[in-house]
Amino acid sequence: MGKLVSTLFVTLDGVYQAPGGPHEDTRGGFTHGGWSFPYADEDFGRFIDEVFARPRAFLLGRRTYDIFSTFWPKVTDPADPVASKLNALPKHVPSSTLKDPEWAGTTVLTGDLAKEVTALKERTDGEIQVHGSGALVRSLLGHGLVDSLHLLTFPVVLGAGFRLFPEGAVPTAFRHAGGSVTSTGVSIQTYEVAGRPEYGEYALPENA
Repeated sequence: MGKLVSTLFVTLDGVYQAPGGPHEDTRGGFTHGGWSFPYADEDFGRFIDEVFARPRAFLLGRRTYDIFSTFWPKVTDPADPVASKLNALPKHVPSSTLKDPEWAGTTVLTGDLAKEVTALKERTDGEIQVHGSGALVRSLLGHGLVDSLHLLTFPVVLGAGFRLFPEGAVPTAFRHAGGSVTSTGVSIQTYEVAGRPEYGEYALPENA
C-alpha cells in the first residue's frame, strides 16, 4: 500500500500561489510570484534532495503539472536529484481537459478522484508524492487520502493570493512527526494526518 505524501510551500498568511517565479501562476492578478526564492539555502536544498530520494510515483494537480512539464523535461542532467525522478517516474494527473500529455510517463486520471487515488495507492509500493497542487491536496485531505504533509512555511506575508486552507476546508487534525528551521528562517515541519479534530474546554479551577 502506497503512502501519499504532500510537500507544500506557504507564506505566514497561508498563500501557496506561485512560490517559484513571477510568471508561474498569475491568476487573480497575483504579482508576488517567486516569493520563496530569497530563502533558498543549503538547508532547504538538502531537505528537497531528501524528499526526492524517496518517491515511487507522483500525483500532481493540473496547474502544477503544466508548470513542471514546461521546465523539468529540459533539465537533462542525470545527477539532478529532482529532474531525474520527475522525468523517469510515473506521473498521475487528475484532469478532464488534459488529453494528450507530452511529458513521458504521464497518466491522466479522468474518473472519480477518491477511487482513482485509492487504486493508485493500492498498486504502489512506497511514496506517492504530491508537490504544490494546493487545491488537489485539499480535496485529497477531504477524502482522507493524505498520509503525511511536509509544510514549509516561509517568513513572509503577502496579503494576497490563493491560500492553502481557506474558509470551508475540511476540519483535519495532524500529528507532528519532526521538523527543523533553515538558516533563512523557513520552518520545515512534517505532520501525519490524524483524522478529525478533537475538542475540549479549559475550565476554571474549582475554588475560583
